[in-house]
Amino acid sequence: MSTITLRGVDPQLAQSLKERAKQENSSVNALLLTIIKESLGLEKKQRRKRYNDLDHLAGTWSERDAAEFEQAISSFETVDENLWQ
Repeated sequence: MSTITLRGVDPQLAQSLKERAKQENSSVNALLLTIIKESLGLEKKQRRKRYNDLDHLAGTWSERDAAEFEQAISSFETVDENLWQ
């Protein structure tokens, strides 16, 4: 493999690359290789979607999974009248 040195990287660009690499849990070197390969059409651009919630799990349970879950939580539907007096 070849080694290429990139000169003229200003501090703002360097910081942006470091931040993006950190967001993608990657090294700056790996990030740059990915960006270069994608821009040259050597690699398909990967769609990376970061989730901060559980929306990506919605609709992934089978009917059996859902039934087991409903059965497991069914006792939570019962109201203890003595606690509400």
